[in-house]
Amino acid sequence: MLDSMDYLDMKKYKGKDEPPSNFKIFWEERLKEVNSLELSYNMVLRGMNIPFAECYDLTYKSIDDSDIYSKVIIPKQREKCPVMFKFHGYQGRSSDWSEVFKFAASGVAVVMMDVRGQAGKSNDCGHYKGNTVKGHIVRGLPGDPEGLFYTKVYQDIALLIRIISECNKIDTSNMMSYGESQGGALALVAAALQPKIKKVFATYPFLSDFRRVLDLKYDTEAYDELHRYFKFVDPFYDNEENVFKKLGYIDVKNFASDINAEVMMVCGLLDDVCPPSTQYAIYNRLNANKKMLVLPEYGHESMNVTYQDMVFDWATGSNITGHN
Repeated sequence: MLDSMDYLDMKKYKGKDEPPSNFKIFWEERLKEVNSLELSYNMVLRGMNIPFAECYDLTYKSIDDSDIYSKVIIPKQREKCPVMFKFHGYQGRSSDWSEVFKFAASGVAVVMMDVRGQAGKSNDCGHYKGNTVKGHIVRGLPGDPEGLFYTKVYQDIALLIRIISECNKIDTSNMMSYGESQGGALALVAAALQPKIKKVFATYPFLSDFRRVLDLKYDTEAYDELHRYFKFVDPFYDNEENVFKKLGYIDVKNFASDINAEVMMVCGLLDDVCPPSTQYAIYNRLNANKKMLVLPEYGHESMNVTYQDMVFDWATGSNITGHN
């Protein structure tokens, strides 16, 4: 299924719902929880014999006493280096080490967090009310919004940036975030919660404008849990408004106005996983310096023509594409 909204309408669309009235207060409280945690982490050097980089396993204690794992790659022979936080797609795990060595070879450190409870090494020790049979969007939905799965993931990210900021090899004035799909969503949230993030590259971001997704009947793998929730938990939609109010606390479009970083977004107009209109709902709420790159012939898929060079130019300041 393709998005039914006309492209000209997308360019001014801001989503079906406004943020909850206490959205900013809610996230101020969640950040207070993160900042009140005593830092507890272990960073172990790996013997990979990479001539231009040191590679570390980072594990830290986060909300619910969960152990969160990240790969950390830091260039050698440089006092302070910029850092890119790279986030992975839904249900997945951090990239292979070698995939990001090109950034380290150009002087950019890379940090890749495994999202709790997905395919990587991070553990999720949270206790959730309600349905846990399928789907992280709806996990914890019958409880309070602070108990939602993604509320905790967003807090994990804020804590990770706090930890990395303590590393004396990192230039804290030059931090960036990057990702695709779920990773694109998390890259945007990182910048909203931690103003140290100065620029963002978000490709077809997930986790936006949930009511629009449901109205469109997008039931592909990423969002089918929304449909399953109403089908099996609330078939008469008795709690529809309460559900979408709670999801509003994790809806990425609602974080957009808090982002001061420079934002680059990429959208494929044939995306049948994350509706393009929901991506524009984020973009059109951004008040910061921003740019949307549109690929009319692409869906939710790998982009290997020019795209990888553009990301590299964006992260390192190189000029492979000739666009800088």
